[in-house]
Amino acid sequence: MSATESHPLLRAVPFRAPTARLALRTQSPSAGPAELDGAWWPRSRDLQSELSALAEVLDPLWGRITRIGVNPRNWPILPPRIFVNGHVVKVGWFTTELDPHGIVLLSYTAGRWDLLVIPPETDAPSAARLMATASADTDPPMTATALIAAEQARHGSGGALSSHGRRQQRAVGM
Repeated sequence: MSATESHPLLRAVPFRAPTARLALRTQSPSAGPAELDGAWWPRSRDLQSELSALAEVLDPLWGRITRIGVNPRNWPILPPRIFVNGHVVKVGWFTTELDPHGIVLLSYTAGRWDLLVIPPETDAPSAARLMATASADTDPPMTATALIAAEQARHGSGGALSSHGRRQQRAVGM
């Protein structure tokens, strides 16, 4: 008796553009945790899929992302790890140590990167201003929450942003 294995035919898979909406500073990583290295505008509050898309874009740019730190305030579900490009990335959450509107990415080769997390519900004009400000090489350093508050003060929340994020340049994947 013999077993027959049927292998599916290989098929071409179309190129998929990066899904992460991202703006990064042109300089190397920031000198400290208060300074931002750019901004990330996720499409949803599904942290697992959003982090996977972000790390897939950043791995080739910065080297293998090994750890990601988030504040759980704006994320309903926190995965302990995600899988990216064949390796595991550990995800940690910190309620007091991390800015509620920020994310920290760690890489063995590039070090620490701090990004502003723009709430997914943010309207496009507000998101564009926040991304430009967070990725500017000339502006004075501001925390992620300070940038969100400044955007709300200058342009009004208008339903585009809230203090808790419930209604809300080198660009990659815009």
